[in-house]
Amino acid sequence: MRKKPIEKGALGKVYRDGEIITRQGDVGNVMYVVQQGKVDIVREMEGHETLLRVAREGEFLGEMSIFDHEVRSATLRANGDVKVLTIDKKNFLKRIHEDPSLAFRIVQTMSQRVRELGDEVARLKG
Repeated sequence: MRKKPIEKGALGKVYRDGEIITRQGDVGNVMYVVQQGKVDIVREMEGHETLLRVAREGEFLGEMSIFDHEVRSATLRANGDVKVLTIDKKNFLKRIHEDPSLAFRIVQTMSQRVRELGDEVARLKG
């Protein structure tokens, strides 16, 4: 199966393989939606990188910064060519107003991520 090329233009920004989308420690005020391709979510600690997971098309990332305006907890890096849409708080709130079920889907995803994190902590302590 041949991958379709990523088109420039329209909404979203194209990142090439290995390019940083946002870096751990940066102050964030936007979230991202993977429109095409894959994004590595990497945690940097004491000079070492740990791949936390790979986000795929349709997933949103960095949503915590819209709520808490804290620094980024991980680096997002293009895994191959990827197209990512950036959404700021104003546009996020507008979308929630237009489609309230979006808020539920985001809370649902965040809950799932917290559950997975809890499972991982228990596994590491066990």
